[in-house]
Amino acid sequence: MKRVAVVQGSPSSVVQSLFRELAERWQSDIRIAGVVEEPHGLADRKCNAGYLRSIASGTLYPIFQDLGPGAEACHLQGTGAISATEAIEQDIAAGCDLVMLSKFGKLEASREGLCGAFAAAIDAGLPVLTSVSPAFERAWEIFAAPLFHVLPADPNEIEAWRRAILNSTAVGRSLQA
Repeated sequence: MKRVAVVQGSPSSVVQSLFRELAERWQSDIRIAGVVEEPHGLADRKCNAGYLRSIASGTLYPIFQDLGPGAEACHLQGTGAISATEAIEQDIAAGCDLVMLSKFGKLEASREGLCGAFAAAIDAGLPVLTSVSPAFERAWEIFAAPLFHVLPADPNEIEAWRRAILNSTAVGRSLQA
């Protein structure tokens, strides 16, 4: 089973809500590093970029610049994602069982945003749960193929993947001991 799972087939807001629910449920059993996306809650904005919330600490990292109501430009800003990446890399180094990264999107496609967190998790051999913005699927394939497989936005299927991955990791650790 591949260690990187990409949840697709539902709108981003649905996937992020699912990630928040799963992180909350799993935190009593495993150590999770990563972030989930939260909306900015501002009315009349073209761009939906809002915040990244750390699963480990609850810290909010803004990934938008408020350009005001009616602005036509996307207000995505990468500074908060860079700070979030640094925190995730520290959480990975401190030890975790799984990394949950909100999504691979516009920033990551240009090798910015959470790219460093993706790379750190993959390099550490950790399971990664994420989503990919449909507009950037090709960039994701270039970045991560053949390390991933796609899951539907179904909590039961994601849970089955998590159990299988963590069980295979535990078996691997016991064989090394």
